[in-house]
Amino acid sequence: MGKTKATLDTNILISALGWTGNPKQVFDKIVNGEVELVISNEQFNELSEAIEYPKFQFTQQQKDRFKSLVLELSNFVKPLERIDAVKKDPDDNMVLEAAVAGNAEYIVSGDPDLLELKEFRGIKIRTPRKFLEETGSL
Repeated sequence: MGKTKATLDTNILISALGWTGNPKQVFDKIVNGEVELVISNEQFNELSEAIEYPKFQFTQQQKDRFKSLVLELSNFVKPLERIDAVKKDPDDNMVLEAAVAGNAEYIVSGDPDLLELKEFRGIKIRTPRKFLEETGSL
């Protein structure tokens, strides 16, 4: 069996950069080559914007290094369809679009609007903790 393919929501990526805990453990699995990160340009752009929010207080070096790492480790996909499954926060649909385009097995998110779907077209939507449990890391 090949690597597990996963799309990480921006909140997970930001958490992996700024804090220890389950989101960082998920990202470490990507760094270690155990999980393939599937991401779209739209998601990367969202990450690039979010990482600049003053509330996070990341240094320029941290931001640049993290974005470089994400660029290097990611399998960039170009979504071919627009999905309208999340009505409350339509921006969340870009995560579904990337996961579908990249044939991801998982979406890892802390977003309640995505998590309430539980699954989308066979793609499991899990919290970082649940993802780690299901992939044998906890």
